[in-house]
Amino acid sequence: MKLYNKIVKVLLASFVCLMTVNSVFAEIGTDAKLQYNKGIDYYKLGQFEDAANCFKSAVELDPNYIDAYYNLGAILEYLNQKEAALSVFKQIILRSPDDYEAVYKAAVLSKKLGEYEKAKMYLTLIPLESKVGLQAQQLAADLETSLAELQQAKKQEDAAAEEELSDGLYEDISSPTGLVTDKNGNLFIAGFSENTIFKIGSDNKKIVYIKSEKIDGPIGLAIDGNNNIYIANYNKNNVLKVDTNGIITEFVSDIQSPYCLYINGDLLFISSQGSNTVLRKKLRG
Repeated sequence: MKLYNKIVKVLLASFVCLMTVNSVFAEIGTDAKLQYNKGIDYYKLGQFEDAANCFKSAVELDPNYIDAYYNLGAILEYLNQKEAALSVFKQIILRSPDDYEAVYKAAVLSKKLGEYEKAKMYLTLIPLESKVGLQAQQLAADLETSLAELQQAKKQEDAAAEEELSDGLYEDISSPTGLVTDKNGNLFIAGFSENTIFKIGSDNKKIVYIKSEKIDGPIGLAIDGNNNIYIANYNKNNVLKVDTNGIITEFVSDIQSPYCLYINGDLLFISSQGSNTVLRKKLRG
């Protein structure tokens, strides 16, 4: 979750929201941080195209740098590059579907582009009680509908789509191993050879969800009731925990070649291929 007390309240226009600190800053690579900070400096100098290029470099270096995406999208919108800005906010939504500020920006940009049905689709994702709920409600009114009507129609469409769900195939995933889904239906896949966790949403688009030097040979995956993901880190003999902010911590150390993971209630079971044992650990928080 982004912390909005980090906004730089200067320069451009009232809609521009530049973050100065990332909510998972400790997990961002050094090169990406440097590009991000250069972008902030250029922004403060009013050199907006240079700032945009730096934020673009930051997300290329770290595909999950949410604040860099947000700043890039805000500047592109200011520069009247609406389609490019919309593409950037879509990247945030893919990585963090509950980032309702980004969802709202996507709805606004879709309306500006004359894509009214897409704008309505984004509005269906925004709860009225969220920070931008009232703004979303007003945008729905501008589109001659209401948030409640849009969301009810979306529920009916989802129910119909679920009934028609058929076989499918996810392609171009290098060395797939562990699989797990969250309560929103997102699929997470461990890519062993690339030391990467991929995410596939309901639109079947694949993104890099987690890539870190801490991950080495991911195999088994599990997810708890709070949507924390656990990774059997085969080559480093540990199990990692990734919280919903993307922060990675070591949950279990010194376990020989962890392989499969399974959660039942508040217990995590881990098979250790190296010691021919299964470890039981109580989940915390």
